[in-house]
Amino acid sequence: MIDQLWLIPLGFAAGVLGSMIGLGGGIIVVPILTFFGFSPTLAASNSLFAAFSNAIASTISYSRQKRIEYSLGVKLGLLTIPGTVLGAYVSSDVAPEIFKVLFGFVLIASAIYIFMRKKIEGKQVNLSKQMMVFAVGASFFAGTISAFFGIGGGIIFVPLMVVGMGMAMKKAAPTSQLILLFASFSGVAVHTILGHSDFLQAGLLASGSFVGGLVGARLSIDIKERYLQILVSVVIIAAAIKMFFDSLTDGFF
Repeated sequence: MIDQLWLIPLGFAAGVLGSMIGLGGGIIVVPILTFFGFSPTLAASNSLFAAFSNAIASTISYSRQKRIEYSLGVKLGLLTIPGTVLGAYVSSDVAPEIFKVLFGFVLIASAIYIFMRKKIEGKQVNLSKQMMVFAVGASFFAGTISAFFGIGGGIIFVPLMVVGMGMAMKKAAPTSQLILLFASFSGVAVHTILGHSDFLQAGLLASGSFVGGLVGARLSIDIKERYLQILVSVVIIAAAIKMFFDSLTDGFF
């Protein structure tokens, strides 16, 4: 166990960042785990435990700050569940080199989102039937990538709520954490049933992520976000480049 204690600070760092930006900490945890030789399925499964713990802590903190739209969050969260079941099942059959390429693209999309998130603030809009249908489809897709990659799904929900529904960013990121509570829990359940998880590793990650979620929610109130955006974007893009390079050495291309 001692040689795995490094998972606690990893979970903490991922929890702080995941809580503040509304994406969950999987975009930090999964690349690092794969760098250390974890299989894609094990990395995604363990990461979801951390994401679930982070979502609990973040939701508690954001609830006290009155920044969560509960009705929308619960509805979108429930809609992610069928997608998480599919994503967990599919993850067990993916080759490591394919996973790394796909996750590299997810990381690039995450970096673009993080860097641009202050510029996508939307105005309040009337929700059309077409938008609600799109939200249903987006929720299923977000649930699928959540369980497949172990990242949560906030990269889908935050832009959806801000651009498509006109929600302020100050409420979109907290509401995303409530949604991730549903997505990560259902993903954890299916991965556990399929026997993908290492409970010691997952528990260490989750303990650090829970504390990180509390800290991140508090810091999100007054931190200078621009500096955080630049730092996290650079780190994520570097991780994406490493993912692509590893896929080359694994013989994907």
